[in-house]
Amino acid sequence: MDLWKTLEIYKEVGLKYLYEIRAYVNGLCSGVEPWQIITATFVTTLLAVWLYEFLFQPESLSSRFKKQCFKILRKMPYVGAQIQKKLNKTVDDMISTLNLNSGMSYVKALPAKGLDQAKVLEKVKEYNSMGEVRWDNGRVSGAVYSGEEKLTELFVKVYAEFAWSNPLHADIFPGLLKMEAEVIRMTCTLFNGGPESCGSMTAGGTESILLACKAYRDLAFEKGIKHPEILAPVSAHAAFDKAAHYFGMKLVHIPLDKTTMRVDIKAMTRAISKNTAMLVCSAPQFPHGIIDPIEDVAKLAVKYKIPFHVDACLGGFLIVFMKKAGFPLQPFDFGVKGVTSISADTHKYGYAPKGSSVILYSDKKYRRYQFFVAADWQGGIYASPSISGSRPGGIIAACWATMMHIGEDGYVTATKKIIETARFIDSELRKTNNIIVFGKPQVSVIAFGSDSFDIFRLTNSMTAKGWNLNCMQFPSSIHICVTLQHIKPGVATQFVKDIRESVAEIMANPRAKTTGMGAVYGMAQSIPDRSMVTEVSKAFLDYLYNTDDVARNKHLNGSPTPH
Repeated sequence: MDLWKTLEIYKEVGLKYLYEIRAYVNGLCSGVEPWQIITATFVTTLLAVWLYEFLFQPESLSSRFKKQCFKILRKMPYVGAQIQKKLNKTVDDMISTLNLNSGMSYVKALPAKGLDQAKVLEKVKEYNSMGEVRWDNGRVSGAVYSGEEKLTELFVKVYAEFAWSNPLHADIFPGLLKMEAEVIRMTCTLFNGGPESCGSMTAGGTESILLACKAYRDLAFEKGIKHPEILAPVSAHAAFDKAAHYFGMKLVHIPLDKTTMRVDIKAMTRAISKNTAMLVCSAPQFPHGIIDPIEDVAKLAVKYKIPFHVDACLGGFLIVFMKKAGFPLQPFDFGVKGVTSISADTHKYGYAPKGSSVILYSDKKYRRYQFFVAADWQGGIYASPSISGSRPGGIIAACWATMMHIGEDGYVTATKKIIETARFIDSELRKTNNIIVFGKPQVSVIAFGSDSFDIFRLTNSMTAKGWNLNCMQFPSSIHICVTLQHIKPGVATQFVKDIRESVAEIMANPRAKTTGMGAVYGMAQSIPDRSMVTEVSKAFLDYLYNTDDVARNKHLNGSPTPH
C-alpha cells in the first residue's frame, strides 16, 4: 500500500513538471503561425538526418577530413605538379624493376592464319623463359609450393581428361561433381568437421574469404543489422578489405599485441557492437606467420552469438598435419566451439594446381547464405554456389587427383620437412646480430626486421644475391615463406649465410641511403595521404597490361600536372 502511495506522489510531481514544460513551450510558440512550426520541424529533421549520415559513415570523420585536406593540397598549382612528378617517378622506378617491355613486341591482333601446334608450343616456351627470377632453385619465398615434376605430369594428364568440363553443368559432368564433393568432404575431415560440416571449392583464397563474408553479411541482414561490420586483426589478409569494399561492409581493424604479433583480445572485445557480423582470426597470418588466439576469440563468438571465421588459406594444409608430423599446435579448427567457417588453399600446401581453394562451414545453415539464385531469369532458374558461374573442371579434377595421390602419409612427410626447415631458419636468424624475428612463428613463415638499419637494404642485398623475398610494412620487415623448394639440400643454410653476409656489409655503413625497390617500400609507408599509394599501385597495375613501348608512354600515372 505504501508503494502505491509513493508512486502516486511521483506521478503528481511528474505531471506538474510536464504541465509546466508544456506551458513554457506553448508560450514560446505564441504568435507563431502553424506553417512556421511545420517548416521549422521539417528543416530540423532534415538537418538531423544529414548530420547523422555525415558523422556515422563506414569511414571515420578524421579520415575523411584528412583526405579532403590532401585533395585540396593537390589542387594547388605548384604543389600539385610537384606531387604528380614524384608519383610518376615512383611508378617509373617500379616499372624499371620489371623490365617487361624492353625490346619486346606484343601481339595486338589475331594472326591472319592460325599457327600450327609446333609453332604455338615454340612461342609458349619463349614466353615461359622470360624473366630473370628462377623459382626452381629454392630462392623464392612462397609462390611455388611444390614444383615436383611427377606431380606436374599428373596435373597435365588429369587436366586433359577434364579440359572441357564445367561443374555448372551437373547433368553432363556428374563425375566432376563427385570429385568436388569429395575434395570438400576430405578437407572437412582434416579440419575436424562434423556430419553437418560442408563447403565449396573456389578459385583461390580471396574468393573463399569473399564468400564467407558474403554469407555472414546476408545473415546479418536477416538479423536486422543494417550496417554489418567485420572485426579482423590488422594482420588479416587484404581479401577482407576487398570483401568489405565489394559488399558494402565496414572492416574494423583490431590491433596486435606488439610482442606476440597476435590479435589483442581485449581490443577485439571492446570493438564488438550490435553491428558486428563476423569475427576473424588467421592460422597463420601472412605477414609474420603467427597463429592468432583462436580459442579466446571463439569464446567471444559463443558469448555474443557471432559467426567466427578462421582464415587458414596460407597454412591450412600444414597445420592439419603438424600434430602427426611431431609439431602439435593449439586447437584451431571445427573442434573449437564457436568456429563457424574456415578457408584453406589447396593450391598452396595442398600442392594442387593454381586456382583451387576451399571454403568450409561448420553447418549447412551458414553455406545457404553463400549461394546465389536468380529465380526469375528468362534463361531458367540460375543457381550458383560461388562467385564464378562457369568454373574450370580440369582444376577441380587435378586438385582431387593431387590429394588422392599424395595421401595423408605424403602430406605428413612434406609438412615435417617444411616445419623443420622453417624452425632451423627461425633459430639461426635469432642468433644473427642486428636481426629481430617478429613473434614466435609456428608454421612456415618467418618475418624479421632490424633496429640497426633499414631492413629494405637487406631486401636489396638479398635480391642481388639471387633471392626473391616478400617485403612487409607497419612495421618494416621482410619474410620468407618456406616451401618444398627450400627443403632441398643446402638451400636453408645458404639463405642464413647470405643473410649474415648481407647484414655484415650493411653494418659497415648502417645509415646509408636505401635505393631501388627498397626505397619505394620505405617511401610508401611514410606517405600520410594513402590515396597517393593507391594511385601509384593502380598505375602499376595498368602497366602490367600495357602493350605499348614504355618510352612512348612515359607517364602511365597521368600528366605531370595535377588533375
